[in-house]
Amino acid sequence: MRMRTLPAATALAVLFSSAVLTAAPASADTTRPIAVWDADDMVVDGVHQRLYFSDRYRDKIVVTDYNGKVVTTLTGLAQVRDLELSPDSGTLYAALHGADKIVAIDTATLTQTAEYPTGDKTIPSRLAYADGKLWFGYGNQWSSGLGSVDLTAETPTVSLDLAAGHDFASPPELYADPDNPGTLLALDAHISSAPIIVYDISTGTPVIRVSAEKGGFYKDAALTPDGQNVVVAGPGKRALTEYRLSDLEQVRTYPVPDEPEMVSVAPDGTVAATVLDTDDRGDTYVFSGGSDKPASVRNLSHNWMPWSGHSMNWSADGGKLFVLTGSNDATQFHAIDEPRKYVGTLKVDAPTTATRAKSLTVKGSLTTGLALPAGTPLAVTRTDMESPKGKSLGTKPLGTGGTFSFTDTPPAGGKVTYTVTYAGDATHSSATASDTVDVHRATPTLTLNNNGKAYAYGKDVTFTAHLGTTYTNRTVEIWADPFGADKPKKLMKTGKVNSSGNLSVILDMTRDTTVTAVFKGDARYAPKSVKSTAYAGVKVSTALSKHYKTGRIGSTTYYYFRKNTDVISTTTMSYYKGRKQRLELQVYYQGKWYDGTTEYFKLGTNGKSAVNLGHSGKSGIRARVRSSYINSGSGDTVNSTTHGGWKYFIFTS
Repeated sequence: MRMRTLPAATALAVLFSSAVLTAAPASADTTRPIAVWDADDMVVDGVHQRLYFSDRYRDKIVVTDYNGKVVTTLTGLAQVRDLELSPDSGTLYAALHGADKIVAIDTATLTQTAEYPTGDKTIPSRLAYADGKLWFGYGNQWSSGLGSVDLTAETPTVSLDLAAGHDFASPPELYADPDNPGTLLALDAHISSAPIIVYDISTGTPVIRVSAEKGGFYKDAALTPDGQNVVVAGPGKRALTEYRLSDLEQVRTYPVPDEPEMVSVAPDGTVAATVLDTDDRGDTYVFSGGSDKPASVRNLSHNWMPWSGHSMNWSADGGKLFVLTGSNDATQFHAIDEPRKYVGTLKVDAPTTATRAKSLTVKGSLTTGLALPAGTPLAVTRTDMESPKGKSLGTKPLGTGGTFSFTDTPPAGGKVTYTVTYAGDATHSSATASDTVDVHRATPTLTLNNNGKAYAYGKDVTFTAHLGTTYTNRTVEIWADPFGADKPKKLMKTGKVNSSGNLSVILDMTRDTTVTAVFKGDARYAPKSVKSTAYAGVKVSTALSKHYKTGRIGSTTYYYFRKNTDVISTTTMSYYKGRKQRLELQVYYQGKWYDGTTEYFKLGTNGKSAVNLGHSGKSGIRARVRSSYINSGSGDTVNSTTHGGWKYFIFTS
């Protein structure tokens, strides 16, 4: 069920590959989502560089490479539980809890090659390979037992009721190792008074060699590389405890601050464990210096760690540690490349704001499970506008208690970032952290003319931006944003101001327009922008038709119409989608002009609107008409209100 020590030939190959891997640069840790709903077991195949995850809720085994990339998925495996790899890594055995059988899968082809029915309602769940037999725990609660499949027989046979008189409260969790033949370890894990049992299986029939109660409710266990001891993850906040199999006496403990959930032992004896981590302080512990030195702690997930099954293991060469976090659709795969190294927490604290060319102090700390000595060098880099790729400030020493501080005088303003890097060593991982200071810059002078001015339609208007004193940047951008959603903001000009500090652009004023001048700042002067909104009228004219002549009355030109002839007024106006012109009609009476009618008429797409004003039916009637664009009233707001000229007309006999 767990990762085993490989046979001699394979072990030599692994040792050789380990030396090569050790000589190569360490790669980054891997984290990726994995389609495992709830892992019941994880097995490492060092020969094929694969991992096998049983997912009982989805009836499948997910096969991945060492980076968690899925190779294939084996489906149709009813409530698959424990997995076990043969000593030569050629066969993967899977206990199918929901099908009352164990199946064998060829690891080269990843196809099923055999199945071993264990009996009606036996529901096998736990597996261990030892002495040519596949041992399995089966049943439910007090109807549980120990069985085996004799793989050495010409026709493999299944035997049940091999518990040698012990009444299991749940299917026993089984462990065995080729380096300790004739020995099978069984944990009665799910009751407080249940023992750890060591069976002698040298004759083929289990005999209890030693049994002892150790508090029960065992969460997980792993044998040491020689198969002589077992490290057990107990319940609650009890430490990881190592026992000798010969007498089940306690050898040592590995302290963890929270409920241990899973445990795995590397080929060199390094113990790794996960804890529930209810306080989110760290969930994965590696005891690279044994039980007497502090563990290297990582916090792979901010959620509670899985509390069932076995989903953590070392790689076959012991160089990597594989861990699953989460469950359901949020399961994550983690491959830790340097699990024995202590992970440092590096913090950098710079002032929130500072003044350019004035000294500031940066503080911080570097803490690890195994404290670093005072004087440990930390590389410091300053990144700012003058050094966008970073400028080395040399190294600063770590002080006592893992703290550090240094001073610097930033030559440039704006966002200034101080990055502190610890390179790492043989026992500590590298670490990098940074903090940013907002360094004050002077406010430049930037102006733009013509704000609030109104112009006739089509007028060419010069907009001039003036930039005062700056440090290195003398470039200004001028943008024009015409009113109306159909015309986007546009960069009209960008360039260096002249010797007077000016940059100009000419705009054709066909719409109200917001003009913006932009200075993007430099190392000593802050960015600034100013706006100027100028207004443009429309082009509008009115023409009368069907008159028979024109003439003057006083100094005013009139159009003459017969009293029964309709007056046709045609307006021409700058077009905009949905625009209307406002038509005003006034009548002259006893020396004064009186309002007649005022009405809006829609423009055609050619910008014209013809209106029949009718006729008077009487002679001597004088009137006048004009067309106007009214901001908002004419249906849009892209121009300023513009009135056309009056057209005068008179009716005669």
